[in-house]
Amino acid sequence: MMSEQHSATLLMSCPDQKGLVAAIANFLMTYNANILHADQHQDAGENLFLMRVEWDLDGFTLPMESFAAAFQPIADEHRMDWNVSLSSRKPRMAIFVSKYEHCLVDLLHRWRIGELGCDIPLVISNHEDCRRLVEFNGIPFHVVPVTRDNKAEAEAEQFRLLEEAGIDFVVLARYMQVLSADFVRRYPNRVINIHHSFLPAFDGAKPYHRAHARGVKLIGATSHYVTQDLDEGPIIEQEVARISHRDAVDALIEKGRDLEKVVLSRAVRWHVDNRVLSYCNKTVVFD
Repeated sequence: MMSEQHSATLLMSCPDQKGLVAAIANFLMTYNANILHADQHQDAGENLFLMRVEWDLDGFTLPMESFAAAFQPIADEHRMDWNVSLSSRKPRMAIFVSKYEHCLVDLLHRWRIGELGCDIPLVISNHEDCRRLVEFNGIPFHVVPVTRDNKAEAEAEQFRLLEEAGIDFVVLARYMQVLSADFVRRYPNRVINIHHSFLPAFDGAKPYHRAHARGVKLIGATSHYVTQDLDEGPIIEQEVARISHRDAVDALIEKGRDLEKVVLSRAVRWHVDNRVLSYCNKTVVFD
């Protein structure tokens, strides 16, 4: 457990070329790094190389406050986009919710038992329904009503709350409001949504009703990063369940709830563990 508690993780992407793995491994070895996990992917269609590498900080001789300056020459040489994170710093997650509580309940439970290595400084809602549940878990609950006429003012208040709490990323746990382009720009690839359908099919409203009308045999749920294009962001995780002609809309919704909470929790955990790298409106989820 000590190595997991004192590790660093590098996520990077760059044009594919020979010697990239060696360049990163040799750099880390120069400072006595013990690599714990390494995974890589080549996207031939985009001519991209993507990699995740985690190493033990016990015995690593380069102070992490000096890492960026030391690594930047290698990044510049290979035209890398990169970031590094420390396991000792838990990311700060805000949850947005409306009235449906199943995804919220699942996230709070997994957080409470230690499955999600993050802090939850606050939950924001446009309704009062989930207050008792959130406050039972010792988390501040803020209601910011949203109407057709006050969206700008409501988001300004949400921004204030998020900034005061030092939030790193936002999870939409069935938050039934469309975020503005300004919101998305403030948190690029840092807003995770759960869509109660198997995207790209049945995007938008009432997907279970439309799936039932179409007579589908599989329903699904999709977790994705939010972009300015509704339900078109990079997909992180998906899951499906088989149904039949005997299933009414209520049965689809019931089965869908189980899919939604599992899919969202997986996506959040992978994001927290720095396993997701987004590019070209899709993602790599590293093992």
